[in-house]
Amino acid sequence: MDIRRLDRQALLLTGEMVSRVKTDHLRLATPCADWTLYGLLRHLVCQNEGFAASARGAGEPWAVWRDGDLGGEPAAAYEASADEVTAAFAEDDVLERRFALPEVGEGFAVPGRIAIGFHLLDYVVHAWDIAVTIGAPWEPDAELTAAALRVAALVPDEGRGAGAAFRRRIAVPDDAPPGERLLALLGRDPSWTPAPC
Repeated sequence: MDIRRLDRQALLLTGEMVSRVKTDHLRLATPCADWTLYGLLRHLVCQNEGFAASARGAGEPWAVWRDGDLGGEPAAAYEASADEVTAAFAEDDVLERRFALPEVGEGFAVPGRIAIGFHLLDYVVHAWDIAVTIGAPWEPDAELTAAALRVAALVPDEGRGAGAAFRRRIAVPDDAPPGERLLALLGRDPSWTPAPC
């Protein structure tokens, strides 16, 4: 599996969703209970900047994961951060480097190949969060969905719940489409809809 190529696809998928966001969407609630759409977009920029720093050996300080700024153009901020993380992930030997991921735990680090898989998963699923919030279609291709499913299956049940990165898994039928199974593995209800205004 070419994890870097697939990660770029995930960034493009999310970028397509971000490009559809209008100013009046930014205050909407999202499936991520703690975030409005503005907060979710800021999270995406922060994550790109944090993963880029971590790829270059500077991901331990919390500040590099929290300083993302949307400015007045969220789509432009997202694209700049996506370019930054793509460039960092393209560096030689990045798949073998140790990535610090302080959000998982103090001192926690994994090889680049695994870290980039986490990043891919985050962006495929957050693309759905944006899409369902603004009423846009979410259509990752089969290869990208399959890759995200493989990573999602590795996320442990420990540490899930309110306020954590993932909620508890949701049961869906065995024959549910792959996208729905992916969402359910991460505790997202595939039938979620925005609350009426």
